[in-house]
Amino acid sequence: MSGKTIIVSGGAGFIGSNFVLQWFKNAGMALVNLDALTYAGNAENLEPLKSDRRHQLVRADICDAEHVASLLREHRPRAIVHFAAESHVDRSIADPGAFIRTNVQGTLNLLEQAKTYWLQLDSTGRQAFRFLHVSTDEVYGTLGPEDPPFSESTAYAPNSPYAASKAASDHLVRAYHHTYGLPVLTTNCSNNYGPYQFPEKLIPLMILNALEGKPLPVYGDGRNVRDWLYVEDHCAAIRSVLERGRVGETYNIGGNSERKNIDVVTAICDLVDEMSPNSEIGTRRKLITYVTDRPGHDRRYAIDATKIERELGWRPAEEFEGGLRKTVAWYLKNAGWIENVRTGAYKDWIRRNYDERIAQ
Repeated sequence: MSGKTIIVSGGAGFIGSNFVLQWFKNAGMALVNLDALTYAGNAENLEPLKSDRRHQLVRADICDAEHVASLLREHRPRAIVHFAAESHVDRSIADPGAFIRTNVQGTLNLLEQAKTYWLQLDSTGRQAFRFLHVSTDEVYGTLGPEDPPFSESTAYAPNSPYAASKAASDHLVRAYHHTYGLPVLTTNCSNNYGPYQFPEKLIPLMILNALEGKPLPVYGDGRNVRDWLYVEDHCAAIRSVLERGRVGETYNIGGNSERKNIDVVTAICDLVDEMSPNSEIGTRRKLITYVTDRPGHDRRYAIDATKIERELGWRPAEEFEGGLRKTVAWYLKNAGWIENVRTGAYKDWIRRNYDERIAQ
């Protein structure tokens, strides 16, 4: 499959594994999946591919230059799709250094190894090669209630260590294109949700706590606004950018679904009540507990995705209400997966980050 293979970094994580699974539903080309399999990287996400010879999962760190270089030499990919990242804002507040290592140094290493590999290709190979970097809308900062959504020309203004680390990685990708000519593409997405999301994030955390009758911790007044993007829509957009995006360009990917956090939580409560009623727990809305806000909590994110629709014909297929119902149903049906990812380390994190806020 030399020349047709792609390499995906972080392909055992939430968005990455959804991308890999969707890739094999829509393409016949081989894929090498490079993942360090840390707490949020889960090989179990890829169980449907265990007997598919087109998929190879390699446990390795994107900061390991020699390992990355050897994979490029061995598989001679036509593209790298870079998902691997630390992505949880609360964790970045607690440990910024881990985010700099993975998101900045890791991206720099991938770019450097990709550049070396790309320069050794013949002219046809260099012209066909792509490095697609998956980023976030959080690099743009925060919006007021009446501000227009983020566009690709919005100035960067990151407000958390996570957002700053992703902004730095975006700038490195841009620099490698303008300095060395590396054919790069960047995508900046809004908040994703859907199957396989690690249960520290808002939607899966609320689903699981609601099922178990535990408090539903909502930061501040709960009126922070996010644009919600169903993960399968995001993966379809990335495939469109990879195949038809203009080299050097950035594409914003959004779900056209702005919602206040408290409205998301109450919608989850109602769905769980409907799909898994429990007379002992009663209505899940009574479990909502307002807790001390996150430091520097951005008030609103919103994405203007007209560029990707205009140039590539992509728009989200899933409306938020339908996507949320699918997501709740998935977590209800996958108790084994949930149990396997909720390790002692996960429980300790939840205790430190949420339970101690509730106690204040």
